[in-house]
Amino acid sequence: MKKNKYSFQQIGIIHSPHTDPSRTPIQPVFSKGIRGSVELFPEYSDGLKDLDGFSHIYLFYYFDRSTEIKLRVKPYLEDTIHGIFATRAPHRPNKIGMSLVRLLKIKQHILEVEEIDILDGTPLLDIKPYVERFDMRSGVRSGWQEKISDGLANLRGKRDYLKE
Repeated sequence: MKKNKYSFQQIGIIHSPHTDPSRTPIQPVFSKGIRGSVELFPEYSDGLKDLDGFSHIYLFYYFDRSTEIKLRVKPYLEDTIHGIFATRAPHRPNKIGMSLVRLLKIKQHILEVEEIDILDGTPLLDIKPYVERFDMRSGVRSGWQEKISDGLANLRGKRDYLKE
């Protein structure tokens, strides 16, 4: 099978209070109240037209500090090994990350966001709006994560167990 190479261009920088990967909340749902900003490079600012009508946006970014590829990983929720594609771990073959954040305000080419779980200085690849009618699903299965209690997910997702 032929393997093609593709290249992506960084369109901005994500700013957040998170500087230590081991202390960064795992998912946006565990980042309530944590604010950050997305600095879109000015040449892309025309693409922000009408984005202010959306409450949430997806940020697609490059895991620039992930230095290895692991096809099997132990995710934060449990101590069992899973395939990388059954997790959201950063050690992926293409190192693409995605987070759903709350959009608070847009001022010129700066987006103020909340519920951010991304390291400061992360390269931004793309932005897409969350559209409830297209993105929300019923009858969803969540694989191995269904056996994890909400309490354990909350503890590990906020990384509160590391603060002890």
